[in-house]
Amino acid sequence: MNEMRMLARACLLQASVDAKLKQVRKLTVMWKTGKLELDTRAKAASDIQPGRPDKPTLARASKVKKRGFATQEGRAVMMHAIAHIEFNAINLALDAVQRFADMPEQFYSDWLRVAEEEVYHFELIRAHMRHMGADYGDYPAHGGLWEMCEKTAHDVLIRMALVPRVLEARGLDVTPGIQEKLSQAGDENAVSLLDIILRDEIGHVEIGNRWFRYCCDQRGVEPVATFTALLGEYYPKGLMGPYNMVAREKAGFSKQELSYLCKDQSV
Repeated sequence: MNEMRMLARACLLQASVDAKLKQVRKLTVMWKTGKLELDTRAKAASDIQPGRPDKPTLARASKVKKRGFATQEGRAVMMHAIAHIEFNAINLALDAVQRFADMPEQFYSDWLRVAEEEVYHFELIRAHMRHMGADYGDYPAHGGLWEMCEKTAHDVLIRMALVPRVLEARGLDVTPGIQEKLSQAGDENAVSLLDIILRDEIGHVEIGNRWFRYCCDQRGVEPVATFTALLGEYYPKGLMGPYNMVAREKAGFSKQELSYLCKDQSV
């Protein structure tokens, strides 16, 4: 049966990078052309792990090579880290589609579109790496994004609160600084690629914001208080600033949320 969530699960489990990218694109076309059914009631298996290629090897974040900008290799390491984030973001979006039952149709459509856009981002960064003489898998990477995916697998509200609104929103904060350093190193092509990614990621965080508020509304809980409580539980040391307040506002963070985030932080 051509059912969206079942096929999204197959994409998630695919270990080959190229096959995963191809399958996501095919799945998106099938959905857009009305060739997929959608079973919102199906439950996901609780022990699903994403398919991963043999490389890159995964290591603790503290053990991953530092990302300098002075040399081409240093910039390649940085671009590899970004490529790994985008590859994980593909899996995160696919997991949202396949895992969470009983959501509106638009929820699944939104996250499938995010998966397709993350494929595009990954391809942009990998092409640039290849131009630099490197490729995805050449350097170690860390699995922090997926670790939070596992911690939030039991509850769609918590997933929407902490993955798009915390981890992916962090990309909005750090991208301008990375672009500035790349520009100083003379890599304007990489800067332009990150412009595309930043534009799209604002939209992805907005999707997370929208569905987080939907979940809060459905459960009759107040969004800011709920988010604050979740941050206290999952991030007891607080979040790291500074914050890209302009991008976060475009992504749908409320004035109250922005005020909370920048409290006692450098913005």
